[in-house]
Amino acid sequence: MALLISYHDRDTAPWVEAFRAELPQMDIRVYPDVGNPAEIEYAALWQHPQGDLQNYPNLKAILSFGAGVEHIVSDPLLPKAVPVVRLVDGAVVQDMALHALHWVLHFHRGYHQYARQQRQGQWQPRPAISPARRRIGIMGMGQIGQALAKLLHGLGFVVTGWGIDPTDVAQGIGYRCGSHELEAFLAETDILINALPLTPATAGLIGEAELARLPNGAFVISESRGGIIDETALLTALQRDHLDAAALDVFAVEPLPQHSALWTSPDVFVTPHIGGINYPETAAVVMAENIRRVQRGEAPTPLYDALKGY
Repeated sequence: MALLISYHDRDTAPWVEAFRAELPQMDIRVYPDVGNPAEIEYAALWQHPQGDLQNYPNLKAILSFGAGVEHIVSDPLLPKAVPVVRLVDGAVVQDMALHALHWVLHFHRGYHQYARQQRQGQWQPRPAISPARRRIGIMGMGQIGQALAKLLHGLGFVVTGWGIDPTDVAQGIGYRCGSHELEAFLAETDILINALPLTPATAGLIGEAELARLPNGAFVISESRGGIIDETALLTALQRDHLDAAALDVFAVEPLPQHSALWTSPDVFVTPHIGGINYPETAAVVMAENIRRVQRGEAPTPLYDALKGY
């Protein structure tokens, strides 16, 4: 019985140590040093080579090193009978909430403008508004969206969530649901935060028409998955001064190509998909528990749902 770790472009040593602490009886192997493929029963993956998973005949569960599983389910040779398990780690949820909070405060207080003034040697206080007059719209009210909504609401901001399906939200937080309410949601949003999973229903959801629904001078923060916000339409809206600025941590193509105009736009802040950090000491605990669940004959959680697309 062996666990295969395949984490593209990352140091796997801390992960091996963390998994060994949680699963001392488990044989831990690091790709491409697979050994006998028949002994691999579990695979913990991030951007694993497509087509390789069919080589493990006794695979019982595939565990993603992230909440997103596009890097796994896009494999045309993926063993269909093997469950794919998403990673939902409280430490990552908190990190992503803090990442979005940073940019909300940055834009809310106009720090991006003060940075420009510094480069120009300008000492000029700018007008400010209270959090009670700043409307935050969060697209995607899963664990990350809900945690962020509570955090921002607790700081006095006006917070409204939007999702494809009905859901319960904390008291004091608004919620709009479905495509028929998207237009109204966007129209009442000063700072738009993308926390949606990438699914067939959300791919390309925010394009030119949707960005035009945002109020003049609005801001965009994207931290869940690229491919949901049309990057070309976003650049156009910024260049036309309809939007004030955008903070992007995720992109349709990653790494972001060097020729992308997003790199050089003065109104775009680019970070390399670091909004939620995977910490081995916490994530391995969650993933190891799912392995133990499978060993006990229980279903791991949360499972990828092909019908929902996440």
